Amino acid sequence: MSEGIEELRSSQNCSADIFHRSLGEAPILIRRQPEFRLSSLVLAVLSPYLALRAEFVQKALFAIVILDIPFQLGTHLFYREADAVSGALAGLSISATTIALFGLYASWFIRALESRSHKAHSSTRLNVPLLFYLGFTALSLVVARDIRLSCFELFLLLQMYLVFVYVANFVRTREDVLFVVSCLLAGCLLESALMVALSFANVQSGLWGPVHIRVDTQGNAGLTRVGGTVGSPNEAGAYLSLVLSLAVSLLFTDVGRKYKWLAAAVLGFGGAALVFTFSRGAWISLVLAIGFFCWSLLRRNGASLKASIAILAVLLLAYLPFHNAVEARLLADDNGSAESRIPLMNLAFRSITDNPILGVGSNNFSVIMDSYVTSEFRGAFLYTVHNKYLLVWSEIGIGGLLAYLAFLFGVLRKGWACWRENDNLLSTLALGFTAALIGHMVHQTVDIFHDRAITQLLWMVAGLLVAMQGILRAEAASCDPLSSIT
Repeated sequence: MSEGIEELRSSQNCSADIFHRSLGEAPILIRRQPEFRLSSLVLAVLSPYLALRAEFVQKALFAIVILDIPFQLGTHLFYREADAVSGALAGLSISATTIALFGLYASWFIRALESRSHKAHSSTRLNVPLLFYLGFTALSLVVARDIRLSCFELFLLLQMYLVFVYVANFVRTREDVLFVVSCLLAGCLLESALMVALSFANVQSGLWGPVHIRVDTQGNAGLTRVGGTVGSPNEAGAYLSLVLSLAVSLLFTDVGRKYKWLAAAVLGFGGAALVFTFSRGAWISLVLAIGFFCWSLLRRNGASLKASIAILAVLLLAYLPFHNAVEARLLADDNGSAESRIPLMNLAFRSITDNPILGVGSNNFSVIMDSYVTSEFRGAFLYTVHNKYLLVWSEIGIGGLLAYLAFLFGVLRKGWACWRENDNLLSTLALGFTAALIGHMVHQTVDIFHDRAITQLLWMVAGLLVAMQGILRAEAASCDPLSSIT
């Protein structure tokens, strides 16, 4: 029976073939669907999973997070110009960091499922102040007049906390530390070269594709201040002073020549770029940081003066061509720029007096400041208070300020503890970070620093110091046979 059916089908196919040939047409052959389509679909579904497991993909995503600090690739959803003009965070920050963090944490989750033996570094002590700071920021939404603005800052701080946690837990070796340091210096070198080029070119502020270029021209003072892609000139100056302090510390380590040449290039281009920001606070911050670093180094081991002389020579070469402009910025009339900060501080104190516990709401200082304006502000500069500590206190209350100070001093303590370990690489880098933070804490008394670039750099440095202390402790434990017994 089955043989007869097969013969019938064969005769039908032959008849159809003869029929098509008689019409001059090619025979229509019925073929099976390729079996590899299912495997291709499975491969396409698993490709993100396989990619996130690859170490080079994880490093690439991590490098994006670091390099995005100066270049600020991204956008702000729900942006309003009126909010930015008054000094608020104007929009929900969606950036390359946001996307890279999503990939990094997806990778962390995958590895956690595959291996339950992974142990994160202990960063609980420094986590507590940050968690309290985030908690007070969230609590301030209860009293905020504009909840939308508060949500913008809370969303940004949550991203920065994820940066801190990832760095603290996944920088495990000296090679990882050097990878982070190299990316920080490479990003600073590129940004510095761009800023130097902008200072000589007649370029106005505006969008260049996905990045925003900032060049402030003050016609009454005849001064052009460059912020590059970092943000305002003051933000750019703070960024440069922090990374330049790191470059200085790298010159005193025993790393290879390529790292030291990179650090020297950063000092040369970064020093010139720092001049073009004309940020007096950043200049003072860098001087304090380098002074503290050299004093600590000489006090401990009487280090050779060769590196110190080289550093001063590089910075002097960056200063000499522009000494007239620098002296004018320091000594000449600044049209009330510095003096205008005092009324803003008085305005902040009035707000704190009325709202000492919960504040007025995160990112809401610009919303309430009109309520406290008096006659002294007639025709004066009205903006968010240029003092980070007063801004935190006025917006999220005394608890938020204490948490923020505990975080900063906790970072200093971590850095100093690493320095006391007397390791040529990690201890010296930790001293550089500590010195940079001391200078930056002074700088915070005269500026806002609530934008993403500086916040991301500061919280990344905090996570890196936690990781460095964990590496030193792990190495000490592996060298001490008694520690493994206990």
